[in-house]
Amino acid sequence: MEQVVLVGPEDNEIGTMEKQQAHVEGRLHRAISVFIFNSEGEMLLQQRAAGKYHSASLWTNTCCSHPRPGESSYAAAMRRLHEEMGLACELKEIFSFVYKASLDHDLTEHEFDHVFVGITDDMPRPDISEVGAWKYISQTSLDKDIEAAPEKYTEWFKICMRDWREKLLLKM
Repeated sequence: MEQVVLVGPEDNEIGTMEKQQAHVEGRLHRAISVFIFNSEGEMLLQQRAAGKYHSASLWTNTCCSHPRPGESSYAAAMRRLHEEMGLACELKEIFSFVYKASLDHDLTEHEFDHVFVGITDDMPRPDISEVGAWKYISQTSLDKDIEAAPEKYTEWFKICMRDWREKLLLKM
């Protein structure tokens, strides 16, 4: 069973818990989110696989996950970018934030999220058990689509695009 790192409000480690149980109980845990851009400034999105236990088939940032116990957030971001999207590039942590969101299946995402950005023009080779589809999209097109159909996107991605958009795009 996959474990997540439980943290306090300052990202201080306080223990571990099985991943799904942490989402059932809404416990604050460490997470990573990766945003990849191409040289044209377009953002690489993934559509979560239909078999995911929450937020299935929704569009979101390039990849996201949780560091394993004893693993740094940077190492987790690099690992998951490769595992989910088949990509490797230099990543830079640009900010972190805490959020809490209700999800489907009576789950709660309560995360201290470390956000990383990278640039590559390499072609993604996604793991189909993780990723249903992928696309590059301009910021203008993304903004219009989120406004027109917010239900197509994950809660954490909408929070990033609403609250942290300028910080994300300025760090490209």
